[in-house]
Amino acid sequence: MTSRLQLTVLVDNNTLTDRFFMAEPALSFLLQTSGKKILFDAGYSGLFLANAGKMGLDLRDLDTVVLSHGDLDHSWGLVPLVQSLTEARIEGIAHRIPELVAHPLCFCPREALPLLDIGSIFDIGEVRRQFPLNLSGGPVWITDRLVFLGEIPRRFPFEEIDPGKRRIRLPDGRIEPDQILDDSALAFRSDQGLVIITGCSHSGICNITEYAREVCGEPRVTDIIGGLHLPSNRSPCRPSMPATAHRLPQRSPLRSSAR
Repeated sequence: MTSRLQLTVLVDNNTLTDRFFMAEPALSFLLQTSGKKILFDAGYSGLFLANAGKMGLDLRDLDTVVLSHGDLDHSWGLVPLVQSLTEARIEGIAHRIPELVAHPLCFCPREALPLLDIGSIFDIGEVRRQFPLNLSGGPVWITDRLVFLGEIPRRFPFEEIDPGKRRIRLPDGRIEPDQILDDSALAFRSDQGLVIITGCSHSGICNITEYAREVCGEPRVTDIIGGLHLPSNRSPCRPSMPATAHRLPQRSPLRSSAR
């Protein structure tokens, strides 16, 4: 039987004009495949829960939560998710505590002055209290077709990032420029080729695509969905644009909520 992937956008930075969904500069997707419900990123607030409710989607029975990386616009929604699950426990409503999958650096404190905290509200200790935790720098297969890629090898010089004012406090206490090494993605092996699902693509969409092909043993890429952090009207055009456009697979439609 062919395994299918259903992806629902719960939150991004756009909303329909004829429906009362809410938007924020953040990202959250619901994936359903092989009888599993997977939350990919939790946005900045509880909006993903509110929008899911308007769609008739119950997020109290998630199997897995995957964080693409630890930035606040992808991880702060964990707090209202924990609140929702706690209320369900108090009120005797059926619920499940999902496994949380992320990179080992996802919950490290990070700053970008003058902002003192642009990372997760929950530190690693609190995350371990609230969720079964699977921190992995390598690939994690969530189903036989859906994989969390882990740390993305940075192979293309044109996708190198300048950390600027970003700093991260590593588990050993050292403070270093934040190269956002926790930035990862999901890849789904469809019958037509790979569907790659990204949060921000800080690690570079070409790096992500090449590594997904390697991990999945599938050269075809049929779709890329998510944030790409390519130039917008608020950021100057980076030198990587022509190289990115040349390198990405031809006939790979980009459905992106890039910011």
